[in-house]
Amino acid sequence: MSDTVSNAPGQAAGSLHDTAGKSFGTFGYRSFVLMSLTVVYTFNFIDRILISVVSVPIINEFQLSQFQFGLLSGIGFALFYTLLGIPIANLSERVSRKLIIGVCVILWSLATVLCGFTTGFVTLLLARMLVGVGEAGCTPPANSMISDYYAPSARPTALGIYAMGVTAGGVLAQVFGGFILDYFTWREAFIFVGAPGILLGIVFLLTVKEPPRGHSDPAGTVKVERASFRDAMREIVSKRTFWIMTAGATIAAFAGYALVGLQPQHVVFTHGYTPAQTALMFMAPVGLAGTLGAFLGGYLTERASRSSATAATWVPGIAFLICAPIYASAFLVGNSTLMLILLMSASTLQYFYLGAQYNIAQAVVSLRVRATSVAILLFVVNLIGYGAGPPALGIVADIMSSNWIGAAGLTGQITASCSLTDPGLTEELIASCREARAHGVKWACVVATGLFVLAGLFFLASGRTFIRDLYSQRDMGKSAPA
Repeated sequence: MSDTVSNAPGQAAGSLHDTAGKSFGTFGYRSFVLMSLTVVYTFNFIDRILISVVSVPIINEFQLSQFQFGLLSGIGFALFYTLLGIPIANLSERVSRKLIIGVCVILWSLATVLCGFTTGFVTLLLARMLVGVGEAGCTPPANSMISDYYAPSARPTALGIYAMGVTAGGVLAQVFGGFILDYFTWREAFIFVGAPGILLGIVFLLTVKEPPRGHSDPAGTVKVERASFRDAMREIVSKRTFWIMTAGATIAAFAGYALVGLQPQHVVFTHGYTPAQTALMFMAPVGLAGTLGAFLGGYLTERASRSSATAATWVPGIAFLICAPIYASAFLVGNSTLMLILLMSASTLQYFYLGAQYNIAQAVVSLRVRATSVAILLFVVNLIGYGAGPPALGIVADIMSSNWIGAAGLTGQITASCSLTDPGLTEELIASCREARAHGVKWACVVATGLFVLAGLFFLASGRTFIRDLYSQRDMGKSAPA
């Protein structure tokens, strides 16, 4: 649908000026669109997180080190996801955003299915890269669409609901992956989880309408339909708040994505549960807690914004500072029930920032570069956080495992990449392999959780310049929202 269309189902035709500051379409239809985008984002994360659910079987079959698995769950996916995010976002400033999203859903779903047919580390890495190519076309155009469907006052909650796809996808990946592992192999898990996304992409293309750009912005907002990439970057570079917040979000992603892959292994290696049990009994509840946190973060930010214009910066900042020691404690306790309670509590607080990062990224720029602003945010967050976090913490785990092996006098008998299913190892060496893996993963998790403190400090620091950098404040001469 052309971007010039100004009315939606149930809405009388009218100019954009007449509807300035108002949400687009009827409540029912824009709720349907928001739910559709959230479901798409959920599938986005199901397909990218699934590899962590089936991590132990893959590690055992291909005899991978933690660093190699970190490449599969990190840079192997994030490289093309990151590099293509900006050009796709810039393209979405000009062409139909719903078309971009629908086509990309179909592409990444096909790539996920292909993961089930790989024969080794290299082929799985290539398939993961293709998943990243498809998923690059999701979040920037989706955020831009939400900003046109929802008025500024309703965006924090709408973006918070959309952000729930991150943790909801993680939960469903755990549930579906864990259930499938009880009856099939990790290969079937990729095939069965990826295939439904193809149908989702088709349905999305047939049912979602493209909103007019800038429809929901306040009256007086400068309407500029297009911006070159150079112009967009010039505007974004001038916003100090954007870069401080991006630093915090990147550190949070660096630790968070590493934990996504390491937490299930900690439960398996340290507490002795099977991968299927781990997914269903531990990681699914932790994911549900994170989903609640994503919603609560948006809701509490919206409520706090009524009395504090900088709520989007300090609500997630404080949450990060609180969640760090809770997380660290979870990996050091010996009781699995207490561990689960601590993990769920920390996960709830950790994900308060998801909606806030998008809200801040768009609040400080003009409407013509919103998608590009989100793409730049995701470029940095994913290249450094998602791309480098899992392999970097994987190196930490490998080093700690090697240190344990050396201290136990087992150098030359097992290595940090030992497999629990290696037929060449005795029962004693397999038990030692499990302990070495458990030791390395545990301390890598503890190191990761400490980074949330730094992330929280950056979010708090971004509040010092947030009011000054607000687009409405600088370019329209209006006061920042109370």
